[in-house]
Amino acid sequence: MPRCLFVADLHGRTDRYVKLFQEIATSRPAAVFLGGDLLPAAFGPHEQDAFIADTLVPGFSALRLQLDRAYPHVFIILGNDDLRLHEGAIIEAEGLGIWVYAHQRRVAWSGYSVYGYACVPPTPFQLKDWERYDVSRYVDPSCLSPEEGWRSVPVPPHELKYRTIADDLRMLALEDAHDEAIVLFHTPPYDTKLDRAALDGKAIDHAPLDVHVGSIAVRHFIEAHQPLLTLHGHIHESARITGSWHDRLGRTRMLSAAHDGDELALVRFDPKRPDEAVRDLL
Repeated sequence: MPRCLFVADLHGRTDRYVKLFQEIATSRPAAVFLGGDLLPAAFGPHEQDAFIADTLVPGFSALRLQLDRAYPHVFIILGNDDLRLHEGAIIEAEGLGIWVYAHQRRVAWSGYSVYGYACVPPTPFQLKDWERYDVSRYVDPSCLSPEEGWRSVPVPPHELKYRTIADDLRMLALEDAHDEAIVLFHTPPYDTKLDRAALDGKAIDHAPLDVHVGSIAVRHFIEAHQPLLTLHGHIHESARITGSWHDRLGRTRMLSAAHDGDELALVRFDPKRPDEAVRDLL
C-alpha cells in the first residue's frame, strides 16, 4: 500500500531539507507532498532563485538518480512566502522528472486524483503573490488586502479586486469520485484545529481579532465535495495551541505539517488508512 510523506513550511531551512532527503532515501515512500512556503525569505532578488537552483532541484535530482525506479511521485505547490516570480523555475524543473507542479491542476496517481491550490486569504504581510480575497472583499482587521502590498509578477487590476479563492475552487471542482481525491492546500480551512493563530486577546482599534485565520472558501469546498484527504500548512503555531495537527470535516480527514519549532515536521500517511497518519518531529 502507498506510503506517503507530507511536509510544508520548510522556509528554505537547509537542515530540514537534509532530513527530508535522508528520510525519502531511507523509507522510499510512494509519494511526497510539498505544501508550500518552501523557499527562504525573499529579502533580496536572488535568494529564492539561488535556493531553487542550488538546493531544491539538485537535492531531488540526486535522489532520483540514487533511487531510480524507487523514486517517489513528488507533488509540489508554493506558498505565500514564495515569490511567484520563481513559479516558472518550478514548472521548468518538472521537465527533469523530479516533481509535478500541482497548483490548480488535477494529477492522476496510483488510483487517486491529486489536486493542488496555493493561495491564502489576506494576511498582514506585504508580499501578495499568493493572496486572494476569500469569499468576498472583506479583510480582517490587521490584514492588508490583496490590492495592497507588493507582487513579484503583474496581475490585472480587475483580478486583484474581484477574484476570490471561492472562484478558483469552483474551477478546481473535483472531477472524480470524492473518496479518491487528495487535495494539497497551503491554507487550512477556517475554524478548525489547523488554523488557530496566536491572536488571543488582541484587537485593532478596539475590534477583536479572530483567532481563526484559515479560508472560509476552503472549508466550504471540503464540506461540499468531501475529498478523501486534504493536506495543509501555513499557520505554524496552530498545532501547539490546539494540541492537534489533524482534524475532520464530515468524511474528510485533514492533516497539517505546519510547525513553529526548529524541527522538521514530517507527516506519514497511507491514503487507504488516513486515520492512522502520524507526525514526527525530526
